[in-house]
Amino acid sequence: MDKKRKRYTYEEKAIILKRHLLEKEAISDLCDEIGIHPTMFYKWQRALFENAAATLAGEKGSHRRQEQRKIAALEAKLLVKNEVLAELMEEHIALKKTLRL
Repeated sequence: MDKKRKRYTYEEKAIILKRHLLEKEAISDLCDEIGIHPTMFYKWQRALFENAAATLAGEKGSHRRQEQRKIAALEAKLLVKNEVLAELMEEHIALKKTLRL
C-alpha cells in the first residue's frame, strides 16, 4: 500500500525548528512525533541557516525573484495585448468610417 508523504509548509517547518532551537526539544522526539527522518530535520535546519544571512541582510530570496520575473513577463504580455487591441480598434473605426461614406 502506498503511503503518501506529508508536505510541510514553511510555517510548519519553522515551528518545528523553533521547538528544537528555542524550547530545547530533542530532535529524535520531534522527528518521531511528526513522522520524519532526522536527516530531513537537519536539511531544514541547514536551509534555515543558509538563508538567514540573506534574510537579515534584506536580500530578496529566490521565491521573490521568481515572482518579480513572473510579474515582468505578465506586464509585457499585457502591453502586447493592449497594443494589439488598440490596433484592432483603430482598424474597426477606420472601417466604420469607410462604410458610412
